[in-house]
Amino acid sequence: MKLETLVLLSILASILLLSQVSLAAIPNVELVSLLVIIYTRYLKKRVFFIIYVFALLEIVLYGPGIWAVNYLYVWTVLAAVTMLLDRQDSPLIWGLVSGLFGLFFGLLCSIPYFIVGGVASGFAYWISGIPFDLVHCVSNLIVTVVLYKPICLIMERLNIRKRL
Repeated sequence: MKLETLVLLSILASILLLSQVSLAAIPNVELVSLLVIIYTRYLKKRVFFIIYVFALLEIVLYGPGIWAVNYLYVWTVLAAVTMLLDRQDSPLIWGLVSGLFGLFFGLLCSIPYFIVGGVASGFAYWISGIPFDLVHCVSNLIVTVVLYKPICLIMERLNIRKRL
């Protein structure tokens, strides 16, 4: 990997972390889902480097825990779905994808709790988070519909595809 590529991917991972930390005071309102979608569309498989560096930075910042396992696969799921729908360019379509991801985020995150604590633990974790998942769904939909095109324009102006 070229040094310029490594630096650029690291900066994009840092932007994920900064966007997450800067909005942490507002429960389940985040830019990470939108940025993972956009990064995946522009960077294809290189997005996985960004996702895993982001997860590592989160673990360093907040400390390890069962939640950290989630971050190793939930963003990968979103990137995979984005790759499957890559031909779409509508902010509304990506808003729906992002919104559905927010809605199912708690279910995806409950998987380790099902494994570690059993069915009752996983189910309790998932059900108790549904109000947050609803907020996550609506906020992801709005944020993506509003910011998708402007951020894509920034990626185009920075000529991201050709730099890598």
